Amino acid sequence: MPLSRLSSPFLSGTNRVTLQMLQLLLALVPAVIGIVYFFGPSVLITMTLAIVVALLTEALMLKLRNRPLKPFLTDGSAIVTAVLLAIALPPLAPWWLVTIGILFAIIFAKHLYGGLGYNPFNPAMVAYVVLLISFPLEMTTWLPVTTLSEHPLDFASAFQVIFTGQISSGVAIDALSGATPLDTMKTHIGLLQTPAEIIQQPLFGLFGGKGWEWINGLFIVGGLYLIYRRVISWHIPVAMIASLATISAITWFISPEITGSPLFHLLSGGTMLGAFFIATDPITASTTVKGRIVFGAGVGLLTYIIRVWGGYPDGVAFAVLLMNMMVPLIDYYTQPKVYGAKQ
Repeated sequence: MPLSRLSSPFLSGTNRVTLQMLQLLLALVPAVIGIVYFFGPSVLITMTLAIVVALLTEALMLKLRNRPLKPFLTDGSAIVTAVLLAIALPPLAPWWLVTIGILFAIIFAKHLYGGLGYNPFNPAMVAYVVLLISFPLEMTTWLPVTTLSEHPLDFASAFQVIFTGQISSGVAIDALSGATPLDTMKTHIGLLQTPAEIIQQPLFGLFGGKGWEWINGLFIVGGLYLIYRRVISWHIPVAMIASLATISAITWFISPEITGSPLFHLLSGGTMLGAFFIATDPITASTTVKGRIVFGAGVGLLTYIIRVWGGYPDGVAFAVLLMNMMVPLIDYYTQPKVYGAKQ
């Protein structure tokens, strides 16, 4: 070939976005296994449905926007959004709830802002908050861990409940579900019971909710893997965990009757999912080193405030979205000094 026909670049590398998404999905595997072990196979059904709807919606939006399908469908971003939302939803969330959440995440929280890289808010958390506000009953109905369930569901029964809302055994759906440990703690504190009395219930384990403490531990394992592989930095997770632990320890020491222990807050609900997989989203989080620490600390502080004094038992999603709004301001005031520039 003549030299005049040659032009740079001569090397083509792999899609880094795709590699990062694959690493994220791989890091979620331990926690997904834990969720299946403690809550049954229903999460696999929800996850499969969410992925299918996410890919179809992504393809439709790309077609409407005259964008090529292959590079965007294969980058893994839609699948990651679907998996994160599926994990955050109650195990027996009806199919229409999952579908509405995915449609909102992909269409409104992602593509209407310009697609991947332009969305200011985490799409999975936007969808979660919309569902929580719009359908509070369905979003706060959780399965107990299988060891506490009087009617554990197999794969076929879970499939039937998710897609029909009924179960052939004649057991009422309400008998299969209950409140989360965070919701139980918040409700019973409002009834003037002390946390020391509340955690004696079978729903609670050694440090947090039974089963939930192990799942949060598996999220930590996946998060450490992401840090080791340099998919995420340590600043946001450490800042969020440290902030939540500090404020909960101070409050617990001053007024132990209004809140659970620091370990309870760290190992219950979506704390570790938020710390390692949600707040660390490189598109919606702060981009500077100092900014990431401020961002993570803000998420931890807001999570605790919402849990204890707000109207929702778990405030991770709201805290992340509120701090997403603050990212431009945080980045503006935490930019490193340009070399050679005068003060």
